[in-house]
Amino acid sequence: MTALVDGHPHLGVEPVLRELNIPSSTYYRWRQAEKEPCERRRRDAELTGRIRQIHDESGGIHGSPRVHAVLKREGVHVGRKRVERLIREAGLAGISPRRGKGFTRRDPDADLAPDLVQRDFTANGPNRLWVTDLTMISTGEGPLWLSAIRDAFSRRVVAWETSARADADLVLTSLEYALASREVAPGELIHHADHGCQPGLNRLSQHRLLESRVGVR
Repeated sequence: MTALVDGHPHLGVEPVLRELNIPSSTYYRWRQAEKEPCERRRRDAELTGRIRQIHDESGGIHGSPRVHAVLKREGVHVGRKRVERLIREAGLAGISPRRGKGFTRRDPDADLAPDLVQRDFTANGPNRLWVTDLTMISTGEGPLWLSAIRDAFSRRVVAWETSARADADLVLTSLEYALASREVAPGELIHHADHGCQPGLNRLSQHRLLESRVGVR
């Protein structure tokens, strides 16, 4: 119908619609419906470009949860399902840093970030000390792992993420979501997690992530 109207521009839109007995509101609604797919494709192309950058910057490790968390932190409003679709259509996939069953053992010779908490889990203000817990939840389909980050001052959960795998990507994804949800002053945040509660990820990995985002102490 819009093609018929567009094919006679010299007649004007309204006269053609009257001749066809079509309400103008219907015409403009159809016109808008034609534009929306084009706009969505343009937006998808923009998002795919940024997704590729995030994926490349991670060394090809980031999967859709991590990519979505990074986009959220950057202020990009996009649904997780859409990110999953774009990653799939772009032929990108996160590379798991771990293979096989069980936990990755920490290298005893690996460098560690300093433990700034020293078992004192108190804070004098919000977003000064975050503590991460990794918990296994039994389900009918097998174990589900929950990585939850709690603010030591308010004792409220800042962010959480679940996965069928207890790996570094799960923990770092929850960190990305936490950083996206809170205003953190550079150099004031300490993030703490015991070595034993996060398989495949030592404190130095977390420290470097936070340092790159907010200049963690």
